[in-house]
Amino acid sequence: MQGYRLATAAGRVLAYGRAQPLPDAGEGGLPAPVVGIATADDGAGWYLAAANGTVLRGGSGRFRGSVGGAPPTRPVVGTAADPDGSGYWLVASDGGIFSFDAPFHGSTGAVNLNKAIVGMAADPDGRGYWLVASDGGIFSFDAPFHGSTGGTRLNQPIVGMAPTPSGRGYWLVASDGGIFSFGDAAFAGSTGATRLNQPIVGMAPTPTGRGYWLAARDGGIFSFGDATFQGSAGGAPLDAPVVGIAVTPAP
Repeated sequence: MQGYRLATAAGRVLAYGRAQPLPDAGEGGLPAPVVGIATADDGAGWYLAAANGTVLRGGSGRFRGSVGGAPPTRPVVGTAADPDGSGYWLVASDGGIFSFDAPFHGSTGAVNLNKAIVGMAADPDGRGYWLVASDGGIFSFDAPFHGSTGGTRLNQPIVGMAPTPSGRGYWLVASDGGIFSFGDAAFAGSTGATRLNQPIVGMAPTPTGRGYWLAARDGGIFSFGDATFQGSAGGAPLDAPVVGIAVTPAP
């Protein structure tokens, strides 16, 4: 059975399918809103990143450090776990990278960007990562470049990206659920023509790479390809908006 977790801005983690529920991180309150979630390498835990660089962990996720005590110049907008299982990265809106027991491959912290960075993804081989901007511009660091929407007129801004299992492709997702596929990433559908109750905030691929889930701000889930619907928070009262989705790897 497939599974996924949703994270809210208050640090609550909602589990569906084979993703086991874990204690909510937000019970004691947070100094800044959570902006992203990443699954620990063994799938039995997670990391949450807050806008001020605070890192929260649950289950098997091991705390490796944070920048919460010295807030970054620009807010943190996302996180990714090192596929080798040794640590994680945080990325700020200027593309600054903060590495914690994970190798630093470069950043756009000193680059004059056209649009702000909105997220990152780790190359599955553990050798690098990608940063994505709201215009779909892709910045590759020791990870192969497969294309971007940096020169394309978008209906809505890009809000996230996800790599294929091979690392030879990736998807970008816009806030209307429009999907842009590059490399060996296959297009399996989108909500680009659907009237949404709330905007899409993130996506996650299935372990096979033949499908993906989109998560909306209200916790609504949209499944495409071989991604099976395991439940959602759509229509349920939430303490704060959903900010991200992370998949539980296949056993």
